[in-house]
Amino acid sequence: MNRGKLNWGFAEMCDRAQSLGELEEIFLDEIRRLGFIYAACASHVDPLRPPEGAVMILDYPRAWVEHFSQEGLARRDPVYLTARVQSAPFWWSDKKFRRGLAPDQIAILNEAAEAGLRDGFTIPLHAHDALPASCSLILGPDDIDPLAPAQAQWCATFTHEAARRLLVKMREPRKRTLTTREREVVEYVARGKTDIEIGIILNLSHHTVHNVVRRVMQKMGVINRTQMFARVLRQREIMLEDVT
Repeated sequence: MNRGKLNWGFAEMCDRAQSLGELEEIFLDEIRRLGFIYAACASHVDPLRPPEGAVMILDYPRAWVEHFSQEGLARRDPVYLTARVQSAPFWWSDKKFRRGLAPDQIAILNEAAEAGLRDGFTIPLHAHDALPASCSLILGPDDIDPLAPAQAQWCATFTHEAARRLLVKMREPRKRTLTTREREVVEYVARGKTDIEIGIILNLSHHTVHNVVRRVMQKMGVINRTQMFARVLRQREIMLEDVT
């Protein structure tokens, strides 16, 4: 297997991903191909209440995720805390990792093992202006290729960066092509108002309203008012809750 080719091909797939869901599917498919059965490429936050900007690609058992969230284990998780202060990947079974852990942290690892999360391998993920994060992978029952952990480190790095780019893109303010007046008129059209009624509400002549509607239809490239409203919604010029 050509390791370099595999890694760059995976990076290209991550770059082409158009959504977090698509990225998650790409990542999990590759991780399972490498021999891991569970994965969490995630920011160090409550997994059920992630703040804005948190990466949360997670396929741990649901019961464990709920327990982790309800008990607030993110604050004391030894995997999280270790990944924050070192850059090298580590195995959960490593004596160096376990040395010095407090009893409650050993308990977290034991509870995770009972939930099916044993034989873990964690890759710290450090990025400028990003929440602390890591990628933890759980071995399956079969042996894995000795190169798999190194390949997984590449995958985790590419996935985390791609997820951050998508999150930034999602937070960017949407670019609008309609003016404030045009959006007002479209909202009233969507509510079933006639041009005369809209004119009365907005203190405009019905001719002006008609011209505004025609202008919006031209901008949207449609030929009737129903298509106009559908296109405006799809392009997020207005939101459905604005008219319902």
